[in-house]
Amino acid sequence: MKIVCSKANLAKGVSTVSKAVPSKTTMPILECVLIDATLDVIKLTANDMELGIQTEVEGEIIEHGMIAIDARIFSEIVRKLPDNDVVIETDENLQATITCEKANFNISCKPGDEFSYLPIIEKDTTISISQYTLKEVIRQTIFSIADNESNKVMTGELFEINQNTLRVVSLDGHRISIRKLELKEEYDHKKIIVPGKTLIEISKILSGEADKEVCIYFTENHIVFEFDRTVVVSRLIEGEYFRIDQMLSSDYETKVRINKKELLNCIDRATLLIKEGDKKPIIINIGDEIMELKIKSQLGSMNEEIFITKEGKDLLIGFNPKFLIDALRVIDDEEVELYLMNAKAPCFIKDETESYIYLILPVNFNSI
Repeated sequence: MKIVCSKANLAKGVSTVSKAVPSKTTMPILECVLIDATLDVIKLTANDMELGIQTEVEGEIIEHGMIAIDARIFSEIVRKLPDNDVVIETDENLQATITCEKANFNISCKPGDEFSYLPIIEKDTTISISQYTLKEVIRQTIFSIADNESNKVMTGELFEINQNTLRVVSLDGHRISIRKLELKEEYDHKKIIVPGKTLIEISKILSGEADKEVCIYFTENHIVFEFDRTVVVSRLIEGEYFRIDQMLSSDYETKVRINKKELLNCIDRATLLIKEGDKKPIIINIGDEIMELKIKSQLGSMNEEIFITKEGKDLLIGFNPKFLIDALRVIDDEEVELYLMNAKAPCFIKDETESYIYLILPVNFNSI
């Protein structure tokens, strides 16, 4: 095999697929990137058997062939090469020569036919959304997946299609994040659970341009994302997702409208007094036109008032400040509306059309 491509194109391709290289594996071949130049296009592939990524790299194929090369070494070499054309050539002894200007590397590789190819997926259901929209939806929900493996379902996000609506849900036992999108067409009802790791890596690869589309395919066991000459295939998480609809009550006894930036900045300031690992709540006292926020820790105390518009009852309630910050940071609206029932019921932050809903459970506190 002999190929020539620019350092920039090669580096981008290697960076894209490297996200599917496992950090630990008992199968050394999975620590490699497959360079496939057997046809008329150069393809790079990595696969950890849960997540697989393949991308096309522009370049010239002088001699067709295919090899698997250690991903870590290959990535570091490419990253540190001069900004010029890179020549990759292999011989019958499975030695790869990588040349760029006066730099010349010679490294061992493995036969390409030992590599685990991406599974061939029958594309049952297909939806198409903009890269910008998908990247935003992931950003606005991914923070509330669970990071432990004790309940696998909570480490993923629910993708639910119902007619012309896509609903994306994440939860970790203390909060729920929901985003709803309108699709261009109507589809049969479908629910799948996509691993959080897959969505995090997808988000890193997406350019986020509004005029570029992502095609998403679902099957019983896999989800496929196609965009920018790149294919990402991921296994789905098996199991039944939580029935969240019964948690989404529309009843409230207190409704607050408040400037989002003021509220976010105030809570952010309050967290200056919380040591890492300390679980101090922020206490919110809702009055007629004023919301008072208080926090007290070993480092000191703080209180601050913000003007609000309130409907309903006064309320004293406590929250984990991080959960409020996470939700407020990803909301783009200038003002937000909080819906509350009592000091022990969840708070809902949502817009009128419910394109986003953030449910946050309160915490017990001693009044300060």
